[in-house]
Amino acid sequence: MLPRFTDGARTGSGAMTPPIDKILEGDCVERMKALPAESVDMIFADPPYFLQLEDELLRPNNSRVDGVSDAWDQFEGFAAYDAFTREWLGAAQRLLKPTGTLWVIGSYHNIFRVGTALQDLGFWILNDVIWRKTNPMPNFRGRRFTNAHETLIWCTKGRDAKGYRFNYDAMKSLNDDLQMRSDWLIPLCTGTERLKKDGKKAHATQKPEALLHRAILAATDTGDVVLDPFFGSGTTGAVAKRLGRHWIGIERQEDYITLAQERLRTVQVASEEALEVTPSKRSQPRIPFGLVVERGLLSPGDQLYDARRRYAAKVRADGSLVADGVTGSIHKVGAHLQGAPACNGWTFWHFDVEGGDLKPIALLRERMRQEIH
Repeated sequence: MLPRFTDGARTGSGAMTPPIDKILEGDCVERMKALPAESVDMIFADPPYFLQLEDELLRPNNSRVDGVSDAWDQFEGFAAYDAFTREWLGAAQRLLKPTGTLWVIGSYHNIFRVGTALQDLGFWILNDVIWRKTNPMPNFRGRRFTNAHETLIWCTKGRDAKGYRFNYDAMKSLNDDLQMRSDWLIPLCTGTERLKKDGKKAHATQKPEALLHRAILAATDTGDVVLDPFFGSGTTGAVAKRLGRHWIGIERQEDYITLAQERLRTVQVASEEALEVTPSKRSQPRIPFGLVVERGLLSPGDQLYDARRRYAAKVRADGSLVADGVTGSIHKVGAHLQGAPACNGWTFWHFDVEGGDLKPIALLRERMRQEIH
């Protein structure tokens, strides 16, 4: 069932649940400290970059570049920024469930300092992901390479964390049946997606929804709770809501809160059917070939063939096959006949259907899985 978007509450045992689907106004550290421990499935954090901009940046035509000059990006120095980073990361670590993961994004100005803090606090890095921008801001002064990417770090709360979610097959499906790599080519947030106020950017570092879509889809399931401690214009909440996840936003600036609230009111949750993703093979129940025989989907003595009928094997009562004087599993016999080191017997072997067509025995496995569920 899809999640219902409601206020936080106490469970039957009296334990507090987090105030889901709400924006909490205030300091991110203090707000996180007040939330129940191990109550969040995923955190996506886009902390201040500490850009350390001193001079105004101009284009060749002398027009001003609308960069990040907000007060929230100002710190006294690296020591102050590092202390702030360790404080909010520590609070975030407490909130993550044992199976939860954290994403943090940054530029070359801050991401290496954040990475150090993550490892010092005991987080375990799973991947660093390069967000390569298709339309980066040009380098106007011509004194360095065009800065065309940002880095995301994805991690668990500790080295021994087990059971974290990674929707591998959904990511593969999203990438045209190819493994999803750790370099993501996604445009900057522009056009109608870019929120404006009085004709100017409403938030200097608004992230594209496509970026959040990929991160949330990769690491959560419907009904999970996604927290963003630097909520800003509400991109994390908007995408989480659309994907049927619960969300919590923390933001201290009233104008950003108003902006995010207006945005979230217009977001519609996708249908339950639309939110289904390609299931991970690891999450599917294991079906031994012998169970197919026991259930009568194939009978002892039935013949199996490869797709081109070059090889044949006979099914035995115990779920093994015999062919060419060799007896063994569907995998072992298939590998032997091909002279191969290994074989996926479920896709190699086929059975006869009416009309003389051949169908892979994997179809019988899938039928069994549907019966089990």
